Amino acid sequence: MNFKTILKSLKNKDMRKRIFGVVGILVVYRLLAHIPVPMGDSTTFKQAIDNLINGTDLGGFINLISGGGLTNFSIILVGLSPYITASIVMQMLSKALPNMEELSKDGETGRRKINQWTRIVAVPLAIVQSIAYIYILQQEVISANTAGSVDPSMFEWVISVSAMVAGSIMLMWLGELITEQGIGNGISTVILCSIVSSFPQTLAQMGQQLFDTSYGSLDFFGAFTIPINPTMFWIMIGMGAGLIVVLYLLVKINEAQRIVTINYAKRIRGNSAYGGIKSIMPIKLIAAGVIPVIFAVSVLSVPSFVGQLILKSNSESQLGNNLVEWFSAPSASNYDQSVGLQAQDYIYPAVYFVLVVVFTFFYTSIVFNAQDIAENLQKQGGFIEGVRPGRKTEKYFSRMINRLNLFGALALGLIAMLPYVSDYIFIHTLGYPLGLSVSGTGLLIVVTVALENVRQINSRALMVTYDDYK
Repeated sequence: MNFKTILKSLKNKDMRKRIFGVVGILVVYRLLAHIPVPMGDSTTFKQAIDNLINGTDLGGFINLISGGGLTNFSIILVGLSPYITASIVMQMLSKALPNMEELSKDGETGRRKINQWTRIVAVPLAIVQSIAYIYILQQEVISANTAGSVDPSMFEWVISVSAMVAGSIMLMWLGELITEQGIGNGISTVILCSIVSSFPQTLAQMGQQLFDTSYGSLDFFGAFTIPINPTMFWIMIGMGAGLIVVLYLLVKINEAQRIVTINYAKRIRGNSAYGGIKSIMPIKLIAAGVIPVIFAVSVLSVPSFVGQLILKSNSESQLGNNLVEWFSAPSASNYDQSVGLQAQDYIYPAVYFVLVVVFTFFYTSIVFNAQDIAENLQKQGGFIEGVRPGRKTEKYFSRMINRLNLFGALALGLIAMLPYVSDYIFIHTLGYPLGLSVSGTGLLIVVTVALENVRQINSRALMVTYDDYK
């Protein structure tokens, strides 16, 4: 990345227009996060929302990717999850249905049709999720005996669901506007902004613990004393150093790739000769990106959520208690200091690690089709030295991507485990966790999206400053 080139490109009017345009769109997005859903008194749902966020990882994850939309009970509460779900469904159908697969290969026209169908599918998904969220929050209010209106009329239901669906569609539109600026993927950038907006809250929580002097003050070799928590101070120093190392590893793993040399056969047409050149095909170590992590968090959050619903209908249900205990990561709200860590506390991280590995292999098989790549190379006259075109090339790519997936999936799973390791360290040192698991998931997404956006900004900066290098 050449940041000098990026800074030089800011002298270009078009470049400034694009960057400030994206910043303006993100400001609009953050304003939308503070517009409440028009259902009675929004403060009625505040306690229920806090219980949902603190009680389940699903609630925390929804609040993370919606940029605090759940906390504020805003019209963008649903966020981009309907569009993401629709995109994944369409990608899977493109591999399962011959007509869809043919359409996906039909160049820009086919991609536009699939994108349009994705937007259409996202609308009913947004409606269903809006109804589900309002119903869940309503039940939370009833179970908590919160004062206020908990029985909305049909008109309020229609208005509230319409507002939430409109907020989700507006986010899709804002994401596409960002994509049109050519300096990053719009949907990913919106999610990045959502996650970054939640980091100050985590830092504030850690700062509150740092200045808690109930555990004593920091004494520097008897010379002077600083009124801060000494244990928390050294933990934060260690976390800062660890964060630098983790960021370095994330960047390296995200940028790691295997370079495959492609040879093109020489062709003669009339008096002209074509081909006879070499090219490269980079294959990323983690071709699936952070999608496996998002899948794993979403799937693993369901059992705990189902367990809570069972307990609401039957508070003595053993199944409900087991689901909540086994599939809830240790947090300040569910960790019992008198009991300490037990065997079931390690079930969640272990299953999370397995799901990340499994989903990495699964999603890579969707985004990287060895058969299609082998066929396209054969049609273009390309081949790998020492490997016959066709079936042999397909086996070569399949074997390579499986080996890359094995290392990449294990690396991604271990990095995803680091926040839980940090929480367990806090449990043994401070007696309670800080709940950094969701922040760790966000960190993975932030690094991946930020690197891709910087790469695209750098490419456009080279375009606008090209004349300076003549």
